[in-house]
Amino acid sequence: MTDQRRRIVLVEDDDDIATLATMALQDIGGFEVTRFSSGEEALAGVDKAKPDVFILDFSMPGMTGGDLLKELKARPQTANVPAIFMTASVMPSHVAELRKLGAIDVFKKPFDPMTLSDQLRATLAKAGC
Repeated sequence: MTDQRRRIVLVEDDDDIATLATMALQDIGGFEVTRFSSGEEALAGVDKAKPDVFILDFSMPGMTGGDLLKELKARPQTANVPAIFMTASVMPSHVAELRKLGAIDVFKKPFDPMTLSDQLRATLAKAGC
């Protein structure tokens, strides 16, 4: 990863988790974060956000993170943007399913806010992003 600030689109329906993740990524990690609370909201605003990476909650009411990722992959503007899921369900079969959808990694909730940015950087470096 270069020294340039990365723009993250975070899609998380739980306001407390979204606030904590945003603070961890912005204040500790130096990332620029645009938050959306639903898949539908993200689809409406993602082009303006111009993300370098998506961090998506998997379990959301309405459109799931998996459904959202499929929609994002179908759009030319976001098809090649790497995506990471954040979920409490990290059983190997579920992680494999999420990777099959196109995720480059799966972060476990609850996460450590002090190490979330380092975890993100390591994932992006490993994926060659």
